[in-house]
Amino acid sequence: MTTNAFIVSGTDTGIGKTVFAAALTAALGAVYWKPVQAGLPERDEFETDSQTVARLSGRPVLPEAWRLKLAASPHLAAAAQGVTIDPGALTLPKQNETLVVEGAGGLLVPLNSQTLYADVFARWNAPLILCARTTLGTINHSLLSLEAIRARNIPLLGIAFVGEANEDSETTICRLGQAKRLGRLAPVAPLTPENLRTAFDAGFALGDFR
Repeated sequence: MTTNAFIVSGTDTGIGKTVFAAALTAALGAVYWKPVQAGLPERDEFETDSQTVARLSGRPVLPEAWRLKLAASPHLAAAAQGVTIDPGALTLPKQNETLVVEGAGGLLVPLNSQTLYADVFARWNAPLILCARTTLGTINHSLLSLEAIRARNIPLLGIAFVGEANEDSETTICRLGQAKRLGRLAPVAPLTPENLRTAFDAGFALGDFR
């Protein structure tokens, strides 16, 4: 297992995994990498995920391997630009520092017509952190994601919940999914580096990521 890198994936898109990844990157003094960015901002006032993490963490960010304009699944966004993502070319960069790698959307997002992101995660063999929201529907999405992780023998570090506290859903997911509860990142407003660090420290034990 690759132990100097962490993969951050999610049960769905738009659940807050980029904000969690920023918090984790800052807490670990790590380097961040988003291999595939789909949906490039059309105006300067909007950020890519890498720019968001750089701003919130203050840590180095590696350039994306693929930058795709269309806000869609990577396979579709790539096709719209007349390119094909080669999953074999996605290898974990060698770093002396810890690496935090963020996927796109959920685990089973297709990178091309044959390969899912989870297939690449399995090849990397690095511990995966599954980000799960706490709102309605999270039990189903989370348990299905855990099944996909285990079907590919991806090493699972645990689940990081994002949102308001929902003790029943969080407990149910971890019990039925036989997964470690790493903690919960509460909503952060305003979303500043200082407030994000405070929320992360309140919701997680850094030793769980060492």
